[in-house]
Amino acid sequence: MHFKLNKTQPAQKLSSPSNLINYQLRDFLTGRLWLRDHSPFMEETINKHVQMGYIQTIPGVQTIASTNKLFSKINYICNRCQNQNPEFFATFNCANCEQICVYCRHCINMGRVSNCSDLMKWSGPKRKLNLPNHSKSNHSHIFHWEGTFTPQQKKASEELIDSVKKNRYHLTHAVCGAGKTEILFPAIAECLKRNKRVCVATPRTDVVLELAPRIQKVFPNTFVQALYGGAIVENRFSPLIVATTHQLYRFIEAFDIVIVDEADAFPYTFDKTLQQAVNKAKKPDAPIFYVTATPSEDLIEKVKKLKGGYSFIPRRYHGHPLPIPRYDTLFNYQKQMAKGKIPKKLQDWTNLRLANNQPFLIFFPTIELMEKAVPLFQKYDPQIEAVHAEDPDRKEKVLALREKKVPGLLTTTILERGITIPMVQVAVVGAESGIFTSSALIQVGGRVGRSADCPTGDLVFYHHGITLEMDEARKEIIKLNKMEVLT
Repeated sequence: MHFKLNKTQPAQKLSSPSNLINYQLRDFLTGRLWLRDHSPFMEETINKHVQMGYIQTIPGVQTIASTNKLFSKINYICNRCQNQNPEFFATFNCANCEQICVYCRHCINMGRVSNCSDLMKWSGPKRKLNLPNHSKSNHSHIFHWEGTFTPQQKKASEELIDSVKKNRYHLTHAVCGAGKTEILFPAIAECLKRNKRVCVATPRTDVVLELAPRIQKVFPNTFVQALYGGAIVENRFSPLIVATTHQLYRFIEAFDIVIVDEADAFPYTFDKTLQQAVNKAKKPDAPIFYVTATPSEDLIEKVKKLKGGYSFIPRRYHGHPLPIPRYDTLFNYQKQMAKGKIPKKLQDWTNLRLANNQPFLIFFPTIELMEKAVPLFQKYDPQIEAVHAEDPDRKEKVLALREKKVPGLLTTTILERGITIPMVQVAVVGAESGIFTSSALIQVGGRVGRSADCPTGDLVFYHHGITLEMDEARKEIIKLNKMEVLT
């Protein structure tokens, strides 16, 4: 964890002269659930605030009562990530308490949480959201956006603002390239005007890296903090946070509204602790705004039951239809690559992109297959790169593609959403693989034709057998395009 520390500021007097509060500590901990061992503040300062009752500490891992009446078994809960799965708990010889400690493996990447480790939360005098915040004067949020909305975007934006005013849940169902981020801007501005603290959460780091600078540009006078694995954490208060859903493990009752962008994305939809993290991070009466191009039936029903708002945008902002994928067979592609050969069709497709100077993305079903393919593609152009979830240079490689410093990227589904590359062409290798669900394929296709200057492009699903998921994706795209004509 990396911290950016601000200059030390004087303590703020409270009702009693003896009770001095370090308001940098207060601002940092407000709404947070932070591992004490990872605090950027001095232990003496923390102890003082604990003694005054301004910081509450809770054990990182707690024992919970067994629900099994026949067999007595010790169960645990991680108070940070809410994990209760026994498979994600383990023991170790703890040097701190000199005993056998239980720790949570589920959120170990955020620092080890165990029986004897403390999580801190602020329980002292609350910070007013409209206080000036160091170099940024957050009592006067500036909303600076010079764009214009299509009629559909304008309607959706007004519906979002209405849900902010009514403090209700909302689902925005908008096709890839509909301008979902821009639609959120006025709603965020309304929240800030009402002194509401906002979190824009997304399952993918790439989406955070794309969203945070765009949002900061629109709200230049507001401190927007981007939180993801490896991000620099500033020890000051932010009324507007853009974070991965994993980072919400570190928050509790912090936000007046949480916007979950790409609400259908892996791993959020498959990991209940991430969904619990969103609920834990918001205040008890705060709503959640879901934004996605491919909402599940469960999500649609959930918002309906909560009597939430709903917006639907079947048209891209530039008015052109979604690219319809074409199918092409690519038999024995795994065997050919294992032998050091790129299938002829894929080879020709890549060479055409290189000859036309068109940036491209080629999606692979596994990291193993992609890594075998990298040196084969680099024979045609040594600057072709590959990215996956654990790639430390992922951010730089995507930027290099956007700036045309590399001709193309081989990738896994990690880049299926959240990135915009002008003129990009897309191929999917092994579209029949289970990893490529219909929603994933729709999102992959959504990378093509996003800009008004180049609203078309090639989208090909290479396969050795057409699946129901492939057909469902194609049918959904065609259906949405027909709705464009009708609306």
